[in-house]
Amino acid sequence: MRPLALFQTLAIAAFATGLPGILPAQSTGPLRIEITEGVIEPMPFAVPAFVAEDSGARALVEDITAVVVADLVGSGIFREIPRNAHISGISNFDSPVQFSDWKAVNAQALITGAVSLKANGQIAVKFRLFDVFAQAPLGEGLQFAGQRDDWRRMAHKVADAVYSRLTGESGYFDSRVVFVSETGPKDARRKRLAIMDYDGANVRNLTDDNAIVLAPRFSPDGQSVLYTSYETGMPRVFQLDLATMRRHAFDEQPGMTFAPRYSPDGRTVLMSLSEDGNTDIYSADLAGGSRVRLTSAPSIETAPSYAPDGRQIVFESDRGGSQQLYIMPAGGGEARRISFGAGRYGTPVWSPRGDLIAFTKIYNGRFHIGVMRIDGSEERLLTASFLDEAPTWSPNGRVLMFFRETRGVNGAPSLYSVDITGRNLKRVPTPGYASDPSWSGLLR
Repeated sequence: MRPLALFQTLAIAAFATGLPGILPAQSTGPLRIEITEGVIEPMPFAVPAFVAEDSGARALVEDITAVVVADLVGSGIFREIPRNAHISGISNFDSPVQFSDWKAVNAQALITGAVSLKANGQIAVKFRLFDVFAQAPLGEGLQFAGQRDDWRRMAHKVADAVYSRLTGESGYFDSRVVFVSETGPKDARRKRLAIMDYDGANVRNLTDDNAIVLAPRFSPDGQSVLYTSYETGMPRVFQLDLATMRRHAFDEQPGMTFAPRYSPDGRTVLMSLSEDGNTDIYSADLAGGSRVRLTSAPSIETAPSYAPDGRQIVFESDRGGSQQLYIMPAGGGEARRISFGAGRYGTPVWSPRGDLIAFTKIYNGRFHIGVMRIDGSEERLLTASFLDEAPTWSPNGRVLMFFRETRGVNGAPSLYSVDITGRNLKRVPTPGYASDPSWSGLLR
C-alpha cells in the first residue's frame, strides 16, 4: 500500500485519450522563442560536429554534439537541420561562418563548438551561437572545463546556454533526478533509491532493496535526499548525504512519518506524522531537531510543499470531505482551499517560478497530471491515463516529470515528462521500472 501522501485508489478502469492543453507560440523578433499560448513551430537550428582541437578529443566530439542536439530537440521547441542537409561544415572553430550556406538550408540558429583534451585529463568545451539571418553572434562565446568524465555535463551546459539565449529563460539540462528503481513482479516488487542525469544517463543505485522506499526529495543544494523507508517496520523519514552516502532516521518520535520536503533554504523539513489515528503536517529544524505542528484538524493532512519564497505551504487534505488542495502560511494558521474542479486532488508541488502548482487528479476513473494558478484558477490537465502520479518540476519550472503505471497484473511504472502546455509528452529512459521522481536544481 502506498503511504497516505499518495492516492490509494489504484484499481481504476480507464483508457488513455489525447492530451488536453494549450500549445505555445513563437513570438516575433530576431531568434527569440516566447513560450506562450498558441501553436509553436519549432525553431530550426544546425549543429555541425564540434571540432576536435587535438587527437585526444576526437573520441568525444561526436558524443558531445549528440547530447547538445538531444537536449535541444527534446525540449520540443527546437528542430535540428539534419547534418546530411548541411552544405558546409566547420573545420576550424575560428573560421568565418558561411552564413549563406546555413540560410540556404533554412537554419535560423547555428551552433559551432570545439573540444580539447589535455594530457592531465582536463577537457575544455567551447561554443558560439549565431543568428543566421542577422549574420551575427548571439552573445559571447563560452567555454566549460572539467574532467574527461564530466563531458556529458559540459554538453548539458552548452545546451542550457543555448536554450537560455534563445528563450530568455534558464535551462534545465544540467540537472539530476532521484527516483525509486523497482524490480520484480507486481505483487512482490522490490524498491531502492537511484539517481541519474535528467535524461536517464549515468544511473546509479543509492540504497539496497531490502526495505521499501518511497518519495525521495532533493535538498535545495542537491547534496542530500529525504525519503520514506519501511526498514523499521513502519514508514519513517530518512536523510541521505550523497557525498558520504551516510544516512540516518530524521525523526525518532513515535508514529509514522512520511511525505518529506525541504524548505527553499534547506534549513527546515516538512513532513506528515501519523499518530493515534490522526495525520498532520509538521515542520522540523534540521540543525536542532525542534518540531512544530502546523495542522491539527481531525482529517488527513499530507503532501506539503513550500512556495519558492518559503512563506506559504500547499498541501492536500480531506477536511472538506474529499481530497483537495489547500494553502496556508508556512508557520501554520488558517488554510484556504484552492481546488474546486470535479474529482480529487493530491500530491501538490509548487513551481520554482512561483506561478503554478502541479498536482495529481482523479476524475472519471482516470488519473491526470495538471497545473493551476496559486489561486486555483486556470486549471489545465496535461496528461490522462490509467495511473499518472507524483509530479516534480524541472529547475526552470517549464517541464514536469512524473510516473505512469500500466494496468493489469503485469502493470509497471515508468517515468515520463511533459511540458506545462501539455504537448511534448515523452518517456524518460531507465534501466527498469521507475517511480516517484524528484528533479534537482541546476548543478553547481
